[in-house]
Amino acid sequence: MTPFANPVIREILQDYKTISTFRQSSSLLEWDLEVNMPEAASSARGFTMGQLALMRQKATLALEPLVSKAGKEKDLNDAEKGIVRVLERDIDYYRKVPPSLVDELQKFGAEAAVPWREARKKSDFQMFKPYLSKIVELKKQEAEKLGYHGHPYNALLDLYEEGLTVADLDRIFELLIPSLKRILAKVQSDHVFPSSHPLESVGYDNQSMSVVNAGLLTLLGMPEKRFRMDVSTHPFTSSISGNDVRITTRYEGQNFKDTMFSVIHECGHALYELQQDPELEYTPIHGGVSAGFHESQSRFWENVVGRSRPFVSLVYPSLQEHLGFLSGYDQKQVYSYFNTVRPSLIRVDADELTYNFHIALRCEIEKKLLSGELSVSDVPSLWNDMMDDYLGQRPPNDSEGVLQDIHWSGGAWAIFPSYTLGNVITGLIWELMRTEGLLGRELNEERLEKFKNWLREKIHRHGSIYPPKELLRRVFAKGYDPKGLVTYLEEKYIEGN
Repeated sequence: MTPFANPVIREILQDYKTISTFRQSSSLLEWDLEVNMPEAASSARGFTMGQLALMRQKATLALEPLVSKAGKEKDLNDAEKGIVRVLERDIDYYRKVPPSLVDELQKFGAEAAVPWREARKKSDFQMFKPYLSKIVELKKQEAEKLGYHGHPYNALLDLYEEGLTVADLDRIFELLIPSLKRILAKVQSDHVFPSSHPLESVGYDNQSMSVVNAGLLTLLGMPEKRFRMDVSTHPFTSSISGNDVRITTRYEGQNFKDTMFSVIHECGHALYELQQDPELEYTPIHGGVSAGFHESQSRFWENVVGRSRPFVSLVYPSLQEHLGFLSGYDQKQVYSYFNTVRPSLIRVDADELTYNFHIALRCEIEKKLLSGELSVSDVPSLWNDMMDDYLGQRPPNDSEGVLQDIHWSGGAWAIFPSYTLGNVITGLIWELMRTEGLLGRELNEERLEKFKNWLREKIHRHGSIYPPKELLRRVFAKGYDPKGLVTYLEEKYIEGN
């Protein structure tokens, strides 16, 4: 990494340390909200997080003169240009979105998490409806304040995936959805990959499963002094700092692959944060460049690595040792269990072949809500109709339908498209790794380390220096092209079976 030599940039970074402190504090409070916080504290937590957001806004806007000056400097290196770009985007957001709306978005997002949990538990959309209505209105206001060309969804897409537009998404889904339908139909007719497996209904002991998960952390080389894992309702990753990255999983008592793959998935996110250049710490360009790139890291480890035959061979001895019920299942059967293909109701449990149908559904609903084409009251019925159309499944209740995701309750609007972008980028990673001869039929800790090193050099170490579309060009010499993902799925599920 080239050091930050420009004097204006160095002055910016000195002042930015305060903003970095606000970022870290907010991340820690968000993690605690999901892992430890008592429910009665939601209102107070919302107030505190709102105040931190306001302080961050004020401190960021105070940098505007220096950032403007830095933007006129000549001979900035790539990292310094990245700092200017990221701060210009932050300043633009804070100048356009008033403090009152920033505060309300933060505060209401924290408060709505508890009603969402209760509504999900009771499978009652009406309990959550007023909160969702409020969130939609806040997001409409946010989009209007930011401004946009074409669809209002573009304003919010850009917050998670810089430069992404509805037109980009349309191009992706227009190629991806028909291809997925074709592959899925072939898989269902061939019956090579099972639609169900006996292990899905087998119960497990949480303590034994936690030992298995701890072994996965060791296998993936997660640094115990810089990393920790806890339990939450919805698995997630939280990066407090470069030396404090946390993930969670959940234990539901049966179908052990769910908790196992949530651990591998979140480790992919964590590695992105842990493998960035240390010199980026406390700067605006520390952190993943986009939600889509972040999701590509988790999907690569979960699907390309974790659901592969070589990985099954690698972890099979440990699974047999700690999960006694596997004594009657060989490696081939465990591989089939890991790769069941079944249209399902729950996004987080969806297999890699049907997952993107869930995302296409959510993107359509978010677009229609934001444009006013859809009322909040009609969301459950549209959700159910689209599930039926895409996957031939109709949710029997709200918990298995519209209430299954935490994202809308926290105000995380327009982040769902990033999951499909993550899968698309995963396809690009698979394609390039295969071309470079990095993938093979055998897997061991040494090869896993090579994967980590490859990802660090190509993607992780850069942080947010380059915008997503430029990083795509630099690494893959192309944009959001889903053809690699389609080829990967064809070779695995049709040609390689």
